[in-house]
Amino acid sequence: MIPGELLPVLAEATIFAVMLHLGICVDLREYREAWRSPWLMAKALFASLVAVPLVVIVTARAIGLPRQAEVGLVLMSICPSAPLAVWRALGAGADRSFAATLQVTAAILATVTVPLAISLLDEVYAGNAYVEPWRIAQLVFAGQVLPLAIGLGARALWHEKVIAFEPLLRRAAKVMLVALLAVVLIDVWRPVATAGPWVALTILVAALCAAAIGHALGGPAPSTRTALAITCCTRNAGLALLVASANQASDMVIAAIFSYVLVAALAITPYVAWRRRLAAS
Repeated sequence: MIPGELLPVLAEATIFAVMLHLGICVDLREYREAWRSPWLMAKALFASLVAVPLVVIVTARAIGLPRQAEVGLVLMSICPSAPLAVWRALGAGADRSFAATLQVTAAILATVTVPLAISLLDEVYAGNAYVEPWRIAQLVFAGQVLPLAIGLGARALWHEKVIAFEPLLRRAAKVMLVALLAVVLIDVWRPVATAGPWVALTILVAALCAAAIGHALGGPAPSTRTALAITCCTRNAGLALLVASANQASDMVIAAIFSYVLVAALAITPYVAWRRRLAAS
């Protein structure tokens, strides 16, 4: 097992580096350009914030998961804007300005939508769930908004120097990402095994449906379809674990969250490869 303090530190550092690199790469004009299609952005936000949780709930109920496993999967589904999803989308040929703008917008909206969803789900599951909105805002700001803002500011102030520095930052962030993935695979296999095959099947079906919804609503441009499909399939485990720990969730809830991370990442891999080939051709 990996020391308990290593995984969160490595995850935070990796996400910070990824978002810093994104801020350096994307010009402010590209964010404004993305919002020139408000209908597309509205469809994207609906898909990520509303459609994905509904798909997960319906799938979990249809398969008949135990209640605690279902809670863990639903908790993941309401937590959008996984920072590493942006890189995966860009590597598959996604539209850079759209992917980055959707990422930032969903992250900011999560400070409102996640506490609201927790309140609604608390009624459905007859529980006693609670999450402090300021903790979610703090996590989103420190992990995503702050490094993105630093990157944007550095690009605006020292454009030539920052552009020259970009390849080094990209390589460093990729090394950190590979290390993080290795640590996660070593650390989460026990919880994933604990969750059981029905949980894995539920995640697989829900993730593929989420990707299909994103692909359908992300058009007409292939690059925006790619961005939204990968965004819908990938959820923010950091937010989900924050909510779970705040409510002293059971081991099964935590196992379901880790399972979601791993199974969804594997489920979207063929789609990523397909879109990468199309973008290259």
